[in-house]
Amino acid sequence: MTDLISQFFRDHNIQEIEAIVPDMAGIARGKVMPAQKFQGDQGLRLPESIFLQTVTGDYPEETAAAMSPAEIDIILKPDPRTIRRVPWAPEPTAQVIHDCFYADGRRVKMAPREVLRHVLDLYAQRGWEPVVAPELEFYLVEPNIDADYPLKPPIGRSGRAESGRQSYSIAAVNEFDPLFDDVYQFCEDQDIAIDTLIHEDGPAQMEINLLHGNALDLADQAFMFKRTAREAALRHKMYATFMAKPHAKESGSAMHIHQNVIDSKTRKNVFSNADGSPTPLFFSHIAGMQRYLPAAMALLAPNVNSYRRITRFQVAPINVQWGYDNRTAGLRVPGSDPQSRRVENRLSGADANPYLATAASLACGYLGMVQGLDASDPVTGSAHDMPFSLPRNLDEAICLLRECDPLIEILGESFVSAFSLVKQAEHEVFLQVISSWEREHLLLNV
Repeated sequence: MTDLISQFFRDHNIQEIEAIVPDMAGIARGKVMPAQKFQGDQGLRLPESIFLQTVTGDYPEETAAAMSPAEIDIILKPDPRTIRRVPWAPEPTAQVIHDCFYADGRRVKMAPREVLRHVLDLYAQRGWEPVVAPELEFYLVEPNIDADYPLKPPIGRSGRAESGRQSYSIAAVNEFDPLFDDVYQFCEDQDIAIDTLIHEDGPAQMEINLLHGNALDLADQAFMFKRTAREAALRHKMYATFMAKPHAKESGSAMHIHQNVIDSKTRKNVFSNADGSPTPLFFSHIAGMQRYLPAAMALLAPNVNSYRRITRFQVAPINVQWGYDNRTAGLRVPGSDPQSRRVENRLSGADANPYLATAASLACGYLGMVQGLDASDPVTGSAHDMPFSLPRNLDEAICLLRECDPLIEILGESFVSAFSLVKQAEHEVFLQVISSWEREHLLLNV
């Protein structure tokens, strides 16, 4: 066990440890054990197939292309920087995120955290360091134990549920003050740096903005925040859901990713010249996102439900147009000073794995920078009036990813193979489900 983890155990009288690894869907997998039995340096073992488990708990029939046919174990080793208390646990408990290795010391390249780490290494080789700031939207809903029934907004402190949209309403946020008191305290306990909390468009739809920083650290924080919000909501007899489209006629939930790149030595933003004007690298970064994000959409919209959010005139973008302070575009450049010049990727759903969405977004920008691509002209009107340029369903998105050699080279063939197998298996299961819409309109009419 590392000295940092041992000291943390002593300082906080830790009795139990949660050894966590994020899977393809961003679900926390791993082991729970007494703290005295945790020996981080020796590593914990889990089957390699942990990364091939679908969101339904199944496994693809064909896995030979993605993993060893012997179904070997991988070794989990803790990242000491991620050691945190679990503030909702009944006894002193710590959590630590782990990286994954094979027995010979090789990193498991299909592990989502490793995919992001590799993209960051490519930036580092060029003397660049990405800076990101995620914005996570989510809905609060009443407990729903029967999946056949639509979700409902929860009852607030007034004794009533929201009956209409309350965008940016302070009173609507105050309805859930006891819940958000817990959210803020839990985040403070885990060093999750919240910037702002606002009420979004939908009923009981909220948005948390995280302070900008190192891309891997912020992906860790987003991963921990989603778990934190769900745990805090359960304390107050409600659910926090990060589904991309939980309500049929309401706005979906996004994970907007603000990103820029700084020079590793000078710490200056490479998107801005000394005189404050945008650099060619800035426009090439946008151009790379324009060219490659459609092929990366399976990582930004990884579930069948994700594509219900990407609908014309439903707030979410439908293409990769870009513009200055234009919220209808998939890529928005917010107003800022030159050192803070950045691009906001508005395509990703809140249901995306934070590691994979961040890796995909940065990979596309990186390709534009190293290839010297040219961006289109910025959009000044509504990008919602322009044609779709994104895949319309998960199957189409998977096909585009599999056909994009530049992205496969950056993200890793083993990862793309494993991810595609998992998502294709989920899509096939979804196709076996008959919806209420089909029964309503087709049962007696066709």
